[in-house]
Amino acid sequence: MDKGIAVYCASSDKIAQTYFDAARRLGHAIATAGVPLIDGAGRIGLMGAVNDACLDAGGCAIGVIPAFMVELGLQHDGLTELHVVRTMHERKAKMASLARGVIALPGGIGTFEELTEIMTWQKLGLFDGRVAVLNTGGYYDPFLAMLDRAASDGFIDTSFRTGFLATESVDEALRFVLS
Repeated sequence: MDKGIAVYCASSDKIAQTYFDAARRLGHAIATAGVPLIDGAGRIGLMGAVNDACLDAGGCAIGVIPAFMVELGLQHDGLTELHVVRTMHERKAKMASLARGVIALPGGIGTFEELTEIMTWQKLGLFDGRVAVLNTGGYYDPFLAMLDRAASDGFIDTSFRTGFLATESVDEALRFVLS
């Protein structure tokens, strides 16, 4: 099977509809592009929405979830494939190994952590795919400002921008990570 697109996103369902709409557009676009969706296997929040949209469009949705989350019943039961791992660390490594690129939808601390870790792996040569953030409604503007500040103050090299894109367009994000 071809490598897919890893999607990092919120599992919360207490968020604005505009975020769910973006997640559904992304899931549909990934299915239409004919590449697998890889995510954390959740059934609720944006993760559930992106999974459902991908599957509804006839796509392949692959989930990676730690066993303790399965014990809590948090997994999406309709996925094409479900990989159960021991730890959150194994989850991130497995998702990265299955992915040719990453798109981050809005999310919380877990999404921020996944995004910054994959950017670090990219910088260190441990992940050779591209990374995009779907900046729905300017959600990631503070994060992008922080990255720009870190670059202007010399903490990070501006070369990180070559493998990274921030956009409000699902199509542009997908084209970028697939190129």
